[in-house]
Amino acid sequence: MTALDPDVAAYLAGRGETWVPMHVAGIEASRAALAALPRREGPAMHHVEDRVVDGPHGPLRLRVYRPSAEPGLPAIAYFHGGGMVIGSIDDFDVLARLLAEASGAVVVSVDYRLAPEHVYPVATEEAYFAVQWLAGAAAELGVDAGRIAVAGDSAGATLAAGVALRTRDEGGTPLVFQLHLYAGIDRDDTRPSVREHADGPIITAGDFAWATSLYLGPDPERDHPYGVPTLARDLSGLADAIVVTASHDPARDGAEEYGERMRAAGTQVALLRYPGVAHGFLMHADRHERARLALAEIGGLVRAKLTARAGSRTTRR
Repeated sequence: MTALDPDVAAYLAGRGETWVPMHVAGIEASRAALAALPRREGPAMHHVEDRVVDGPHGPLRLRVYRPSAEPGLPAIAYFHGGGMVIGSIDDFDVLARLLAEASGAVVVSVDYRLAPEHVYPVATEEAYFAVQWLAGAAAELGVDAGRIAVAGDSAGATLAAGVALRTRDEGGTPLVFQLHLYAGIDRDDTRPSVREHADGPIITAGDFAWATSLYLGPDPERDHPYGVPTLARDLSGLADAIVVTASHDPARDGAEEYGERMRAAGTQVALLRYPGVAHGFLMHADRHERARLALAEIGGLVRAKLTARAGSRTTRR
């Protein structure tokens, strides 16, 4: 097994005995623990703006991060992690800023509703709605409607994958690409990475099962591919994908297998596994060297995708 990076190991050792898995702590304690974490400042933006729009399930809060004053920037709809049960655009503000800085794109972070108060398909529908809203508001936001992508970390990556599937099926706003950051993509607890890292670090197999059941319900027979993307039999015709995984993560193998299936179906997929790190590692770019390297590489790939799409439009004119 690959050893943990020294800075990751030091961070985990510094947590001591204070860490309690989410499925043990419960909803309220887990939400409170996340909210109580020190809020690190992310990169400065040219402009940050909160908006509230009329979504499919009521008012939906969005936060728009513009990294520069340049007009006609591409845009990324970003869905935060937290298993669909914890987290907010405030809790993941730093990652949204890091993504905007690395990609050079306007990032729109979506404050979707959480389970168990709001079960499937609420968050899934709000994610899809947010992308359609972004396309419709492109001129007002000063972004390029022809260069819109989706991104998410952990459970948010599952939302991004579901949006990509529904976009293909229903002819929604065309997507430049989909970015999956350590996606918790399904319920399969038989994968080697689930067994190998059942007790973490950071997140456990029990946490995944608990959170997934709270959002999707206890019966896997009722699952739909928009909520569990691995259930989709046909993965052809999807937007290009960048799939990022961590070596020490129960979700690793499921995310990588989904990426490989997309590739086999004809989608251009970049599979990036980072050694020595755990689930959620990009949130610690201020202290983990591997996370900073990953952000630089991911940002370079994203910029290449966005630049290529801009060039292809120019060529067709």
